[in-house]
Amino acid sequence: MNLVERFLNYTQFDTQSAEESQTVPSTAKQLVFARYLKKELEDEGLQDVEMDEKGYIYATLPANCKQEVPTIGFISHYDTSPDCSGAGIKPRIVEHYDGQDIELSQGIVLSPQKFPELLGHVGEDLIVTDGHTLLGADDKAGIAEIVQAMAWLRDHPEVKHGRIRVAFNPDEEIGMGAHHFDVEKFGCQWAYTMDGGDLGELEYENFNAASAKILIKGVSVHPGYAKGKMVNANALAAEFAAMLPADERPETTEGYEGFYHLIGLQANTEQGKLSYIIRDHDRQKFEARKRFVKACAEKMNQKYGEGTVTADVNDQYYNMREKIEPDNMHVIDLVLKAMQQAGVAPRVKPIRGGTDGAQLSFKGLPCPNIFAGGLNFHGPFEFVPIQSMEKAMQVVIKICELTANYND
Repeated sequence: MNLVERFLNYTQFDTQSAEESQTVPSTAKQLVFARYLKKELEDEGLQDVEMDEKGYIYATLPANCKQEVPTIGFISHYDTSPDCSGAGIKPRIVEHYDGQDIELSQGIVLSPQKFPELLGHVGEDLIVTDGHTLLGADDKAGIAEIVQAMAWLRDHPEVKHGRIRVAFNPDEEIGMGAHHFDVEKFGCQWAYTMDGGDLGELEYENFNAASAKILIKGVSVHPGYAKGKMVNANALAAEFAAMLPADERPETTEGYEGFYHLIGLQANTEQGKLSYIIRDHDRQKFEARKRFVKACAEKMNQKYGEGTVTADVNDQYYNMREKIEPDNMHVIDLVLKAMQQAGVAPRVKPIRGGTDGAQLSFKGLPCPNIFAGGLNFHGPFEFVPIQSMEKAMQVVIKICELTANYND
């Protein structure tokens, strides 16, 4: 099985995670794919293949060199975003992309006018959707690249490498992917998530992240007799949302700029719930953002009565840069050298998001993020160039090869 066949096969599994779920994994359908993937790893000849009851998969490609070298790992998640359907994906290959609009289906167009990143891949072969689902390159492209690289190394014993561990997990898209990851069992000195975007991206800075649940208690009274009695939770929800800066949202920020993002709102007269994510690269600014959200809730309580608004703010992950610099920069240097040897121009940049590697870095496993090749994640305009996937696979191979000489 080649890289593209492997990826296309993976897209046929609906592995969407669910933020409100209390189970691990958050959806049972993720386990369907996990069982399939476990068997595939066994069929490819990897050793120590196991899947725990929560759907975390671990496997080993044994060393084929004599010297003692570090054990390293590669990690990807298999869930897809709750933001867009992952059921019934119909991928299509657009060969030798010509730089023009791509009609995904009638009336749904992937256009370089709206998505100029397409123009960076003119002449390449793009895997696209039919415009009704996401594609799942985030992060099944990463899984395919890792598995294909392990199969290639298995078939090329002349390329020496140390012990390589791979792991695949659920629920990254809801911020829970690393929560049950067994770092001790994984047994690596360091690892890499293959969960980045466009060709050459290398990321070891990410947002500090928190979630905020705002609960509003209203008082429902017949509107004809409501004066002085009704507290309309709909109106209070709108008022709270307006208290957060309009110029500090995802659609108005870039680079190192943080934001407040309203990801859900449910309300009626009697009660309301707003769900936010809070993001900032700077730890002090991050802490200030959390305090501001709580202060807004308190200000509304002063206006409408204590207990009207509650703000439940919980940290999700932190900026992995704290754990990479200065003591673990060799982990980055290896990737830069591997990219150079694979003919890939590195693009070191901060992640405007997070990966499982951020949490794993704080659990003692330095774990920067490498490109998997996909673009426009979490929606029907997602696509992945085949050539970028091939380069990502080559980078994995080169990292393994270079690590075999790490102690030289």
